Amino acid sequence: MTHPTSGSRPASGPDQSAGRPDRSPNDTGTAGATWVLVLAAAAQFVLQLDFSIINVALPAIQRRLGFTAAGLQWVVTGYALTYGALLLVAGRAADLIGRKRALLVGLTAFGLSSLAGGLATSALMLVVSRLAQGASAALVAPGALGVLTDTYTTPEARARALGVFQGSSAAGATAGIVLGGVLTEYLGWRSVLLVNPPVIAALAWLMARRLPADRRGPAATRPDLPGAALATAGAGALIYGLSEGQQRGFGSALSLVPLLAAVLLTGVFVLVESRSADPMLPLTLLRDRARRTALVVMVLLGGVVAGYVYFVSLYLQRVRGMSTLLTGLALIPATALVMAVSILLTRRVQPRLGLRRTLLLALAFVGVGQLWLSELTAHSGYATHVLPGIVLTAIGMGLAFPTSSVAITSDVPPALRALAGSMFVTAQQLGSAVGLAVLATIAAARTDSTGSPANGYALSYLVATGVVAFTALAVAFLFPRTDGRHSPR
Repeated sequence: MTHPTSGSRPASGPDQSAGRPDRSPNDTGTAGATWVLVLAAAAQFVLQLDFSIINVALPAIQRRLGFTAAGLQWVVTGYALTYGALLLVAGRAADLIGRKRALLVGLTAFGLSSLAGGLATSALMLVVSRLAQGASAALVAPGALGVLTDTYTTPEARARALGVFQGSSAAGATAGIVLGGVLTEYLGWRSVLLVNPPVIAALAWLMARRLPADRRGPAATRPDLPGAALATAGAGALIYGLSEGQQRGFGSALSLVPLLAAVLLTGVFVLVESRSADPMLPLTLLRDRARRTALVVMVLLGGVVAGYVYFVSLYLQRVRGMSTLLTGLALIPATALVMAVSILLTRRVQPRLGLRRTLLLALAFVGVGQLWLSELTAHSGYATHVLPGIVLTAIGMGLAFPTSSVAITSDVPPALRALAGSMFVTAQQLGSAVGLAVLATIAAARTDSTGSPANGYALSYLVATGVVAFTALAVAFLFPRTDGRHSPR
């Protein structure tokens, strides 16, 4: 095993970790560990469901609360802004106050802010509640990953657990589209938010009873307030600038100034953290080549996947005329495959191929899937053109996300495991924001020039294919070949 200050993971030989699992008291094979897995996956399911379920209700929300077209975007952007901006800070906070406590506090706040949103009587009240929801979710996500990686400590067990975790994420996103359509149609837009509190109350009650108590770690030193402020401001400026760029154009001051500020704040953050005696983000975590490369993979692949889901949904609804509910049902095969591959296949492939080759295999599937979708036209059929593309991409996603999770969260000291989890989620979140903004701009430009939305979506998929190819080259040349079957600590 290596310490996070090492430059790469050492070779462990073909069979050194296989057959000699580390049977820690909290490892797999116990009812307690199963509860941890189920509850952590359920928390992730709820977060992803809530992010996608609101999109379906936006037209009804605009009519009832009198949102302007520009203001309506903040129902979605507000959540994404506080979620993405606070992830790193929340991950460090979860390590300091305890992962179980972070989960319970985050879920409670999430449920209360959902209730406030469901009862909102004005546009401002709803936006404020969505900002609070995003901040609460930022505490839940690293807390859930932290308790998971604390419990599942061997490579094989962790790969399986993270596969379930990522599978629940994909299931939540698709369930949100389907459930949002049903609830909005029959119970009104408020129901998409009011469905959360009772579910979250039950989940929090089970967590309080079933999750193991937080372990006592070393006494916490004074918090790194400058680092926390810079990380939050930098990520927030990036997400805000991208959102405004999509609405007003990236040459506008409201987009350009925040984006330049994000670059400046990130540079200052790195400088401050390198000089801090107790940094919020120890930069030694980034010295590990496998972790560093996996974070790059999550940024690039996060953008590709965000665009893939977004443009498939638009294509099926705007070009092929499907309803929101039918679109959600059309995406179920891809969701089911992500879950099946994440849970059943990745844990078998990963020990045989190692992390590096598993990532390359995953990227091959995603690349071919994106290339297939780049052939879409206004007359393409679902079964012949859409389904094969989303199936291939889904197989790659099911392999890539759990594998990247293992690479990022392995060989991390116990006191930093929630922070490592937040690094994974932050990379994915920021990659999604940047990637979707860029791909949407490209698609819009092609649509304007040709008059065909299908041509715009097809071009975005072709660009995404190039991004996947670049990501594969990065893995091939930067990821250590001896990634093997190292044993996480």
